[in-house]
Amino acid sequence: MAVEHPQRLALLGGGFSTDDDGLLDDWVLSRARAPRPAVCFVPTASGDAPAYVDRFRTVFAARPDCEPSVLHLFRRELDDDALRSFLLAQDVVYVGGGNTANLLAVWRAHGVDRLLREACDRGTLLCGISAGANCWAEGSHTDSFGPLTHLSDGLGLLPGSVCPHYDSEPGRRPSYRAAVAAGKLPAGWAVEDGAGALFTGGALSESVTRVRGAGVYRVEPDGAGGAREDALSCRFLGASPALPR
Repeated sequence: MAVEHPQRLALLGGGFSTDDDGLLDDWVLSRARAPRPAVCFVPTASGDAPAYVDRFRTVFAARPDCEPSVLHLFRRELDDDALRSFLLAQDVVYVGGGNTANLLAVWRAHGVDRLLREACDRGTLLCGISAGANCWAEGSHTDSFGPLTHLSDGLGLLPGSVCPHYDSEPGRRPSYRAAVAAGKLPAGWAVEDGAGALFTGGALSESVTRVRGAGVYRVEPDGAGGAREDALSCRFLGASPALPR
């Protein structure tokens, strides 16, 4: 019988697709259960975009500290049993950005949502950027349908909601705060570009940043028809220039 572990999820405001220093990816790999983890990139949200996959392969193949692989679903090659075995063998599942709504629909069609929950229960670290961060929560703030809006049918592995790109995309901050204030999204976590947050058993266990000034926020209704945000203390991962404001 499989032994269950506390579920661990990481929300990333960067990584190999946006940064050259590798600091957030170093941090993710250091939190894996194995010293040389098997890392599977899942590019579903981008439609398995070849350039995105190539970027992952180039960056992670050059790393001696992991064993990289890619899960394609738009040209799926694994049957159900092989797909389950493959995902359960991963130490880290790293989900790329793109369209959150499409990501969730494709995963559910292929049963990947159930397999990722099982893998997480067995100790696999689930993580991702943008849509790859949104997907784990109950709800998220997204541009999946064009304008910024709320999406309420996430996987629910992380209680509450998530908002990526909190500082870098116009309208993100006020739109997310308004959705939380109106009860369209539950209270949740906003991640700025350059920051990362690790959750263990649904609770925040660590927050980090690769750039000074970038952070993670807890956003909750303020009881007076608005929303309040509380900046969390983030550990600085290394020397890197500040993001432009």
